[in-house]
Amino acid sequence: MSGLPTDFLRLPIAHRALHDVGDGRPENSRAAIGAAIEAGYGIEIDLQLSRDGRAMVFHDYDLGRLTGDKGPIRQREAAELSKIGLLGGHEGIPGFAEVLALVGGRVPLLVELKDQHGQMGETDGVLERAAAADLHGYDGPLALMSFNPHMVVRMAELAPGWPRGIVSCGYEAEDWPLLKDETRARLRDIPDYEAAGCSFISHHAPDLGRERVAGLKAAGAGVLCWTIRTPEAEAEARKVADNVTFEGFRAAIPA
Repeated sequence: MSGLPTDFLRLPIAHRALHDVGDGRPENSRAAIGAAIEAGYGIEIDLQLSRDGRAMVFHDYDLGRLTGDKGPIRQREAAELSKIGLLGGHEGIPGFAEVLALVGGRVPLLVELKDQHGQMGETDGVLERAAAADLHGYDGPLALMSFNPHMVVRMAELAPGWPRGIVSCGYEAEDWPLLKDETRARLRDIPDYEAAGCSFISHHAPDLGRERVAGLKAAGAGVLCWTIRTPEAEAEARKVADNVTFEGFRAAIPA
């Protein structure tokens, strides 16, 4: 239906892996990834860039929320980042290559490349090239996505064998204050889906009723959604979405 491996549409996807700091499993940590594998879930992770051009598995642009340090992740080298402890756990920030080796194709891996310049425009391509280099030789179900459609287009050139998607939402002004009005208006309609050769979207769950989502689904796109935090919200999202990205509870795995 979507060009995605079937398990991306069957196995619920653990948002930033199966994280729970109360159990020593921070977001995007090896511990959270291992727990998701053990539970049989798909895994969503985020990629940011180190100063020396390595793809690191970390969500935020700044270290402050998730570690005891402060400052942009992009101002630290990969070796230093690997030693910066994640709050609520017992490990440093992992690199993408290390996570690929850890997952080893055992479960679906949904990889989000974070926009690097704040306006969803053209990038310098460094993160994309780093991610593509790490992907070389990987054998397992994996898909690439980004809010920034330029990054998705670039990944189509650098890593054409992997399914691609766009992370999408309603782009409300209060949620995206740094984006220009015209940029938000354009991205809201997911206009780059076809140009980027996408096979899926990952859409904000409260906005799944958007006409463009229905149109893409009718045309064969896989529809994932983010971020589901209760079984009730999951049931509602699945009226439109083929699968959910979840956190804060354990989504049921279909038989």
